[in-house]
Amino acid sequence: MDVNARVDSLFGNETNNNGSSIEAFFAESVILLTGATGFLGKAILEKLLRSCPRLDTIFILVRPKRNKTVDQRHKELLGNTIFDKIRTNDPALLNKVCPVKGDVTLPNLGLSPEDRHVLEQRVNIVFHSAATVKFDEPLKVAVNLNAKGTERLLELCGNMKNLVSIVHISTAYSNANRDYVEESIYTTKVKPSTVIDMCESLDEATLNSIEKKILENHPNTYTFTKNLAEQIVLSKANNMPIALVRPSIICAAVKEPFPGWVDNITGITGTMMEIGRGVVRTVHCNTGLKLNVVPIDYVVDTIICASWHITMQQTDSIKIYNCTSNAKDFRWGMLYNLIKKNAIESPSRYMVWYPGCALIANKFMHNFLSITLHIVPAFIGDFFLRLVGNKPKLLKYVKRFERALQVGNFFTTHEWNFQDENMNDLRKKMNGLQDHNSFNVDMQDLDWDVYFRDYMLGIKKYILKENSETADVARNRVLMLYWAHRLTQISSIIIVLMMILRVGH
Repeated sequence: MDVNARVDSLFGNETNNNGSSIEAFFAESVILLTGATGFLGKAILEKLLRSCPRLDTIFILVRPKRNKTVDQRHKELLGNTIFDKIRTNDPALLNKVCPVKGDVTLPNLGLSPEDRHVLEQRVNIVFHSAATVKFDEPLKVAVNLNAKGTERLLELCGNMKNLVSIVHISTAYSNANRDYVEESIYTTKVKPSTVIDMCESLDEATLNSIEKKILENHPNTYTFTKNLAEQIVLSKANNMPIALVRPSIICAAVKEPFPGWVDNITGITGTMMEIGRGVVRTVHCNTGLKLNVVPIDYVVDTIICASWHITMQQTDSIKIYNCTSNAKDFRWGMLYNLIKKNAIESPSRYMVWYPGCALIANKFMHNFLSITLHIVPAFIGDFFLRLVGNKPKLLKYVKRFERALQVGNFFTTHEWNFQDENMNDLRKKMNGLQDHNSFNVDMQDLDWDVYFRDYMLGIKKYILKENSETADVARNRVLMLYWAHRLTQISSIIIVLMMILRVGH
């Protein structure tokens, strides 16, 4: 049965008339979602349940982890604050989520024969979100999860009897070695199959010694293995109804499920939090360069709508969506100003110093300031901790966030431009749908000031677990730290002047 026949048989003519909607497309559908416990996966799951309540079932692939069973992780997932709206308005929707024990890093996805049969017979729509997003992940681990894991999932999809669409979630930086990225798949010198064979046959030491040659011009194993996954999609999913969505830097929600919602500190969120707390004092960054950030709800809506869009296109080619910002240009210097402004206006009770950070394009100067403003204060702090009988921990903490900043340096010192013809076509097609207002795939009217205000408040609420009751404490703290900061500056100037005068004599 071809794609059109499958669409008609599963969804009827409701998807093909002018009064169609995304909600109608998903009515009675059975979905498989990988990576449901991750930041993006949670958001996809919540949006599908809340905005497409007539869907039949969402199977989520879950692996046991940290002494927790699949059922325990499933229960923990549905207890997340992201599902608060659903719990309040229609808690029965959560019963549509069905966990399946599986692991994309294992042969056959670690599925039992019974579960595999059920998925092959019942699933209509697949969203592949599972991936490691760590920039410094060992190559062998990243290849197994991002590249080989995608290959395993596509093997399962190839046996699905009623498949309508697949959406593979990649990244806009899968081609970070290019300044301009088109909506097409680029190849690497070393074929994905060769890289996979090397990772399976070579030991860790040998692999590490040749890693730079394998990566070519890619900055890290994350962007490289996401590129390999795209090539695998191109070779393995040629005859499948598949879309490839490439988000840029995914950040907190602009609106849904809640303004500022975020649930991890990876990437830019962690840096924003630590600058706001006064911990990070210097970042290697070119303030004039554009950065491309996209709110997670914009990404989720694009992914869901892409699933519908490719069934309407009726083409054999793989549709690629560069899910990047089409709002007015935003630059690193603007981001810092908004972080500092909002950190001072709505301070955290966990602020350790008055916010202030140098954004330095010169690597040597940044390294000097890093030692002066990060390493030395941490060393002194640990010295006093030892004096009072406590365990030293500041230097260890500083080194950890220094490593996090370092792996992100490539993205703070480069900028990219992305083709977005398919995204523009999706936006136009969405205008004809009844529920187009429920799915936002256009960032043009985004107000950066309001967005980052809500983002910083979201970090306080969802990451640091602060509430309005701590506001007065936080305001008193920031005032105290402001005068301590000024006193330190004045003292430093006096000491430098005294040293200069002494040398002069």
